[in-house]
Amino acid sequence: MFLEIVTPAKKVYEGEVNAIAFPGVDGSFQVLNDHAPLVSSLGKGTVTYQNKEGKHNVEISGGVVEVLNNKIVLLADGLIGE
Repeated sequence: MFLEIVTPAKKVYEGEVNAIAFPGVDGSFQVLNDHAPLVSSLGKGTVTYQNKEGKHNVEISGGVVEVLNNKIVLLADGLIGE
């Protein structure tokens, strides 16, 4: 799957991932390869994605995610700690 994480200030990540977990407003959820199309609001929390280098965490203050045809676009309101 291809993941793109963007904030109003910068592009945080762009690349292939195996799995990704999001802090949804009603609870966390995970997206794997060939996931059904999805648009969801995100709450404050940790986005965890796994690529060939290992597991990575990004702390977001909220946002929106779209999943379509193995492409994931995360529009984050901002990053926590920046």
